[in-house]
Amino acid sequence: MTETPPVFDPGEASKLFSQAGHSGWLGLQYRAHGENWVELELPWRDDLLADEQREVLASGPIISLMDMTSGMSIWTAAKSFKPIATLDLRVDYQRPAKPRSSVIGRVECYKMTRSAAFVRGIAHDGDDADPVAHVAGVFMTIARDPRRA
Repeated sequence: MTETPPVFDPGEASKLFSQAGHSGWLGLQYRAHGENWVELELPWRDDLLADEQREVLASGPIISLMDMTSGMSIWTAAKSFKPIATLDLRVDYQRPAKPRSSVIGRVECYKMTRSAAFVRGIAHDGDDADPVAHVAGVFMTIARDPRRA
């Protein structure tokens, strides 16, 4: 008899991700989710600056925010936690974040196939009509090895 895995809950999962690994070190925080989207926040910290004179978050932590938000949107749309790999994540920066501002990432998984998931979203610092960046990505969904079932 096969046990049905629990439905993926981004709010609950974020408790785990926010305590460990790269996401934990960055301090990513869960904000909200819907059927196929997730919103996370990257809090402003002075050790994540691109330039100490401007007090603006560096691009690397913002890319990490968007990668994690993308993954969580895929798990949310699939309703389960399955292994995935980032194949392509394009980040088009529109402007720097405001000084001393957190950045919010919101990503939706708009299409899933047998082996791929497609996402799009924005990063903003409080006004989603004035994004810091737009993102689009493709992730490979990795099937479990049937030999380990």
